[in-house]
Amino acid sequence: MVRRPSPAIAECELTFIGRRPIDFALLRAQHKGYCDALARLGAEVRYLPDLPKHADGAFVEDTAVVLDGVALLTRPGAESRRLESASVEAVLRGLVKSLVRMRAPGTLDGGDVLRDGKTLFVGLSTRTNADGVRQLTGFAEEHGFAVRPVRINDCLHLKTAVTALGDGAVLANPRWVDLGPFAGYRVIPVAEGERFAANSLRLGDSLLYPAEHPLTADALRAEGFAPVATPISELAKAEAGLTCLSLLFSA
Repeated sequence: MVRRPSPAIAECELTFIGRRPIDFALLRAQHKGYCDALARLGAEVRYLPDLPKHADGAFVEDTAVVLDGVALLTRPGAESRRLESASVEAVLRGLVKSLVRMRAPGTLDGGDVLRDGKTLFVGLSTRTNADGVRQLTGFAEEHGFAVRPVRINDCLHLKTAVTALGDGAVLANPRWVDLGPFAGYRVIPVAEGERFAANSLRLGDSLLYPAEHPLTADALRAEGFAPVATPISELAKAEAGLTCLSLLFSA
């Protein structure tokens, strides 16, 4: 599930980066390229309704956590984003067996939830609070998943700092994440000077990767992975990564 970026995206929420001018035409082209890449890698891409007045509406990952046919509709940490969830819920209800809503005072962004098999790593961030983690844990354990909280710092979401590559490996910026909960994983660090390079998107046996981080892409290839590049330079100005632009699950 994806959503076309709003013309208001230049007014998006920003937490750890400064505001820079955004070329909206290029941003829309990059978003389309991203969606086309998902389709080429085997995803069925479904577009949510446009939300022209919602600056952050394209970052659909944050609005829900979907686990094997059941969904938790989140309560995003930024209050300005909480009305985005209604359109996501309307579509999800036709695709999942059951759906529950997170309740106040819990907050949780889907960008803070990293799934690897039957384990969910959950970032404690400026957007996800302890009660949000508690509610997610109850939901996840009911459906056979284990939850591991993870401390992060100086970045927006857990998946800004670490993503799962498969084959027991993670890609990480060790300066931004406590890697203790990932004991037993092979950690591939981002290249020096590419601090935002840990956000990769695994889809089946493929790995979609930002074109803006060539040194880390080389490191991934040296470790046996085959990253498929797609540019997201303008989307990154909105503090976005590859994962936040889609809500991926098996229907």
